[in-house]
Amino acid sequence: MLHLRQICLAESELEPAISDLAAILAAPICVRDFHVDIYGLTNALVALGSDFIEIVAPIEENTAVRRFLGKSGGRGAYMAIFQCDDPERRQRHVGALGVRTPHIIDRPEYRNVQLHPKDCRATILEFARNGDYSADDWWPAGPDWRGVVDGKENLPELLGVVIESPDPGGLARLWSEIIELPLQKSGGALFIAVNGRRLTFSPGDGERVSALMVSVDDPSRALDEARRRGRSVLADGFRLAGVDFILSERGGSRRHA
Repeated sequence: MLHLRQICLAESELEPAISDLAAILAAPICVRDFHVDIYGLTNALVALGSDFIEIVAPIEENTAVRRFLGKSGGRGAYMAIFQCDDPERRQRHVGALGVRTPHIIDRPEYRNVQLHPKDCRATILEFARNGDYSADDWWPAGPDWRGVVDGKENLPELLGVVIESPDPGGLARLWSEIIELPLQKSGGALFIAVNGRRLTFSPGDGERVSALMVSVDDPSRALDEARRRGRSVLADGFRLAGVDFILSERGGSRRHA
């Protein structure tokens, strides 16, 4: 089992970024400042159904996030977290590929294996498992996230991400090896399908996760809200926390339960 469960973005300040994101996407904030102070960070998560977009911001000087913001110029997503039931095996697998795993979270309720960004390129990749092996629950979203989303209609849905590289083919092959899923091609674009989401690899001037593909109930309303909040608006999306959010309209009404 492999599930692209959470994308982490970085900003120098948490507000107004997280409130803007929640308002633009019409998605609830499900948790704030959950077990990240030990890393010198503040954070919050926005719920897209049972998937999540997190924004982190440094509250101390010597933090990995502050260094990332300085080196990247604030461009690109900070982290992509995949839920799985076998992070230990995946740690051994990437180790055989020469990918380092510099940080492990080992709690009774959650195990997370972080891959070194210099080895996996473009962003930090993580493999994580809930302690009870539940495919439905998600510890980083806090203890009350289900109460936040249950019964809410037409929540946004994460459809995929776009990863840029001067060598998209080479990066795509590396990620295919790391996450152990086949590389596919459609209309000239290379992608990896993960639980119905697409990781699409495109040419770019650097290596970064450059865009998130999100379906929303009303893209026009979302773009109007982005303009109202002073965010850069694109033809089909908006820019926030170093990435482009590319919006599409989701068909039909769906209640999360």
